[in-house]
Amino acid sequence: MTATATIEAATIEAVWRIEQPKLTARLARYVRDIGLAEEIAQDAFVLALERWPRDGIPRNPAAWLTEVARNRALDRLRRTTMIDGKHRELAIDLAELEREMPDIETTLDEDIDDDLLRLIFTACHPVLPAEQRAALALRLLGGLSTPQIARAFLVPEATAAQRIVRAKRTLRDAAIPFETPRADERRERLAAVLEVVYLIFNEGYVATTGPDWLRADLCGEALRLGRSLTALIPDEPEVRGLVSLMEFSASRFPARTGKTGDPVLLLDQDRGRWDWSLIRRGLDGLNRAMALTPTPGPYLLQAMIAACHARAATPGDTDWIAISAYYQALSLAAPSPIVEINRAAAVSMAFGPAQGLAIVEALRDEPRLKDSHLLPTVRGDLLEKLGRPVEARAAFRQAAQLTGNDRERALLLARAGD
Repeated sequence: MTATATIEAATIEAVWRIEQPKLTARLARYVRDIGLAEEIAQDAFVLALERWPRDGIPRNPAAWLTEVARNRALDRLRRTTMIDGKHRELAIDLAELEREMPDIETTLDEDIDDDLLRLIFTACHPVLPAEQRAALALRLLGGLSTPQIARAFLVPEATAAQRIVRAKRTLRDAAIPFETPRADERRERLAAVLEVVYLIFNEGYVATTGPDWLRADLCGEALRLGRSLTALIPDEPEVRGLVSLMEFSASRFPARTGKTGDPVLLLDQDRGRWDWSLIRRGLDGLNRAMALTPTPGPYLLQAMIAACHARAATPGDTDWIAISAYYQALSLAAPSPIVEINRAAAVSMAFGPAQGLAIVEALRDEPRLKDSHLLPTVRGDLLEKLGRPVEARAAFRQAAQLTGNDRERALLLARAGD
């Protein structure tokens, strides 16, 4: 492939990544089927791959793709109404599509934000299991292919494909409306949307399984989705809080792994390598979010915790008392054993390892943690600080057996050996 062809292919791919969610969202409004909308959008892109290298990239690629997709959608609706005359509703949709999209370039950006918002809320509907929501969101909103999604979650391609197919089928069979929910329902659905973005980011931040400690590509997709959501719903403090949290976390990426990819824990990181532009962006978003509400929610509280780390020039400057207080508030706002584990670590730094260990020991019979490496990891750290090496070694070895991440397992075994 020549240099020109390479640049052209990269340009076409970039256009697709930007325009695919918008195009799918607009089509879904008319055909009322996310799976069909995605299929029509992909048809338009396939035609672009055939024609653009030969004819050149159009002056307005988005308009070209929309025109092609519009014609494909009209053909599909015409065939449907001809096959089954009972589909009067589809006939109405056909007339509406023909009437409302006469001038592609003029109408291209009309209501696109509303359409994208509808697509996000539909793809992340609570009727879907969490793993299906995440897969469908990465497919429709992130533009990832099925093999890319499979690699993202380290599952076979067939599994990733099944998740996407089942998600579309569930939305269709449940007759989920393509709409942005209102008032209380929107708040409930927004929680599911944020959960998906958070899940994707966390899977990249510390990969559940596999050889890599950090998956920056997956974190980047989550951050991109979060920023898109902020642009669409700028007055939601939890949306801004989540984006700020991800920005603070992503700022540490340059210092979070060593030259060979081995993990570097937070207190051991070279803070001079942190991305301070991301930190400034996170702080700005945090301030905006805090101005929107007197009562921080779970994502905003986590962003406040991350900001304490970001503001500390050295580990010794960290305000652990404030972090402990934020974790206490988080345990009330969104109680979970994982929050308690993190609170234990913060309390140990603020008030001593014995107080942190007391919180950890109270969690040892928690059934939700029986397969998690997090509890024995923190327990081993606190036991080590208390001068109880035999128990600490056993805890680190237990944690190493439970983690599915190769890098993390090596780190835990090294700590057990030390």
